[in-house]
Amino acid sequence: MTNPPKPKLIVQKYGGATLADPEKIKHAARRICDLHKSGTQVVAVVSAMGQTTNQLIDLAKQVSPHPHLRELDMLLTVGERISMSLLSMALNDLGCSAISLTGSQAGILTDENHVNARIIDVKGFRVEEALTCNKVVILAGFQGVSPVTKEITTLGRGGSDTSAVAMAGYLNADRCEILKDVDCVFTADPKIVTNAHPIKNLNYKQLIEMTNWGAKVLHHQSVEMAQAKNVKLYVGSAANAQSQGTLITSDFKFAKHQAVAVNSFANVFEIQINADIDVAPKQFLSLLNQSNIGRAQFLHSENNTHFITAPEETMHALKAFEAKQDLYKIIKNDIAAISVTYSEAVNDADLQQAEKKLSEEKIKNLKSFALMYSLHFFVTAEQKNAAIKALHSFI
Repeated sequence: MTNPPKPKLIVQKYGGATLADPEKIKHAARRICDLHKSGTQVVAVVSAMGQTTNQLIDLAKQVSPHPHLRELDMLLTVGERISMSLLSMALNDLGCSAISLTGSQAGILTDENHVNARIIDVKGFRVEEALTCNKVVILAGFQGVSPVTKEITTLGRGGSDTSAVAMAGYLNADRCEILKDVDCVFTADPKIVTNAHPIKNLNYKQLIEMTNWGAKVLHHQSVEMAQAKNVKLYVGSAANAQSQGTLITSDFKFAKHQAVAVNSFANVFEIQINADIDVAPKQFLSLLNQSNIGRAQFLHSENNTHFITAPEETMHALKAFEAKQDLYKIIKNDIAAISVTYSEAVNDADLQQAEKKLSEEKIKNLKSFALMYSLHFFVTAEQKNAAIKALHSFI
């Protein structure tokens, strides 16, 4: 007698915009319930509703300008707990048995860093037990627990994506669906490039480049984890279950050498750091951490000049803090970074062609360089959109 086939297992992640109000939560519940009734096992990872996380951060800073990081983590995890419990209630009302679990209850184990922890392991025994009992599992994203300190931690911006991929990898899920308020991954931001078109398929290497250089569709750490664990990713609409979306796998290959997508960072500083180039980033990030300013991403370094980006609140803090220290100096603060991701390794001709296009469009190219699969340009902030449109013409 043969064993019955293993039921399909899908991990879905619902972003904050897709759970922003009770009606959207009930819509998500109906979608999950329909999927579960079709015979698919479902784990739904949720973000906090709408702008809840930002509101909680603002609330904390009204009480304490520099909140204790352990207590800030305790506060911020409330957002996902609200989402998970409401979604579970909605599912149970539909006759779909569901259980909500926090990150720690679900076995998401992290390092000891508060507000920016990394997942080090998953021990999802309770999740497996619930699935065996034919329950839908609603998992709070963005959070876990340190097995060393026994403290609750949060994973930083985009952490719910990483939670979903980590659990999908642990469960050997058929795929991990990142459900958003957009239909798919586009070749550029449709708000800037009106003829941007959907991308049906990508592989990990392209998406890693894109998310490292401004694409907001997923957090770059989650894509790197998906590649390491060979988790199939799908990015699609939370509102429309029939949308085609974008499928990301390890084996997809483009038919030819071509430009795939244009992405950007709007807030970039050019700074000088008074330290050797090999240690400058480490010293700079250490200063930011000690001063509770936030984190920054280094985009390019040359001698003692560095291009960095960070969330807007961090950039404002860097300006305010500049006069209080002597490690860094802001040279220019009205810069944008533009990247063009290619299907295969870029070459000199790709870079020369792109530089020529910017010149023809009267766009001042402050700095340009190539990495393995992408070209990168720094332009003035006011010319960002024009540069994106010009470079998108290669797609």
